[in-house]
Amino acid sequence: MDKVAIGIDIGGTNTVFGVVNKDGKVIAKGEIPTPKKNDINKYISDISKGIKDLLGQLNGYECLGIGIGAPNGNIYKGTIEHATNLPFKGILPFTTMLKENFPECKNVVLTNDANAAAIGEMIYGGAKGMKNFIMITLGTGLGGGVVVNGELVYGNDGFAGELGHITVTAEGRECGCGQFGHLETYCSATGMVRTAFELLSHHNATDSLLATKTFRELTSKDIYEAALQDDPIALAVFEITGDILGHALADYVHIFSPEAIFLFGGPVASGELLFKPTRESMESHLMPVFKNKVKILPSKLKMGTAAIVGASALVAMK
Repeated sequence: MDKVAIGIDIGGTNTVFGVVNKDGKVIAKGEIPTPKKNDINKYISDISKGIKDLLGQLNGYECLGIGIGAPNGNIYKGTIEHATNLPFKGILPFTTMLKENFPECKNVVLTNDANAAAIGEMIYGGAKGMKNFIMITLGTGLGGGVVVNGELVYGNDGFAGELGHITVTAEGRECGCGQFGHLETYCSATGMVRTAFELLSHHNATDSLLATKTFRELTSKDIYEAALQDDPIALAVFEITGDILGHALADYVHIFSPEAIFLFGGPVASGELLFKPTRESMESHLMPVFKNKVKILPSKLKMGTAAIVGASALVAMK
């Protein structure tokens, strides 16, 4: 009988889930919108129905359990706590509520979405065999997962590794968490858009390929495509983003001494446009003992299914 695990990735816009086999392959996948209103009971019901529909398509399997990656997910308590980009307020006993619909599942595990990605990278991706590495996820925000001596760092309360919320400039941009100058306000996909509009305004760059887009329309992909056409504003966005990100990565290296740092998310597809300035900035800010030792690598998890695979890996480690 084939063994499978369920992976759930809870995002601010959509929630994706899938059935993953022992090789890390997604053999069935579903998706529902993440609700805009605070109706957690209906949300749990919709997720449960989606998963049961997927399992109904399969024959001859043993389900090891359900792994969940979520913003502000606490692995110790199975709770989602005060997630700023979700409509559900306060502390949600998420795994307890989900277990009620899956009493046959012994393992229902939840953690921060970036931590889930780190575990997925360690089991199925480029970090196989590595004992010390850092995972950085670049999306609407900037997440981080830290693996030291082969174990994910959770900290005392389960929330360690919030690498996107280090302060890079004390009086900088306002962050979704309510603080100012955090790394994710500059180096996430949305942070890159903010940089583009600051540059467009500062330089009155009406001739830029990016100038025709509104703030709601512009994406990091648009910036990438404009950079390929040598648009000065788009190229500057990558230089600024890489410089700030590389500086922060140097700080992480000084603290954790990883073998490698993996980058995952939409902006990573831009390749050397992002990696070159990031690498150069990191090396320029490192102590001599760390120089030319730490690789910055793109994740080997597939974009379309990485979050599902990463979440399912939480169960695979049990």
